[in-house]
Amino acid sequence: MNKEAKTALIEELAEKFQETKFFYVTDFSSLTVAETNDFRRKCFENNIEMRVVKNTLIRKALERVSETAYEGLYQDLKGPSALLFSESGKTPAVVLKEYRGKDGEKPALKVAYIEEDIIRGDGQLEFLSTLKSKEDLLGEVVTLLQSPAQNLVSQLKAPEQKLIGLVKYGGDTMMALLKGIEQK
Repeated sequence: MNKEAKTALIEELAEKFQETKFFYVTDFSSLTVAETNDFRRKCFENNIEMRVVKNTLIRKALERVSETAYEGLYQDLKGPSALLFSESGKTPAVVLKEYRGKDGEKPALKVAYIEEDIIRGDGQLEFLSTLKSKEDLLGEVVTLLQSPAQNLVSQLKAPEQKLIGLVKYGGDTMMALLKGIEQK
């Protein structure tokens, strides 16, 4: 790759890092070419962009975005690295777990960048796969806020329903009594 191509790639990656709040760095070194292609396909199916890039180019792109924000990631940029860009912090972890199956260890998670937090190590994959999205959390909050209001409304309607029942039942009873009196 010539110097112009490297510069263009660094610019492209810097722009991607700036746009994306979630990305993972994985080690895919023990995968065969067929397995790597299969993993790429799985990523594509789940709207994850997978890029295999040299660590020095990743670091230069990160430094171009911010000299300090990504410093904690640099120590993990060793060996073969693949970047996984996603709109969700959870999706890449779920895809990694599914791809690896029960006994798999590769591709290994080096580090994840989740909205300014650095989560390091393959042991964090379980935690990352259970993260809730912002939309999920907002939905839960709305549900919790609605629950007391719904209970209040149902409590307020309860006497009304009882009154309607009494009037209906009472009205039928009154009609029967009146008919009984007329017949006498």
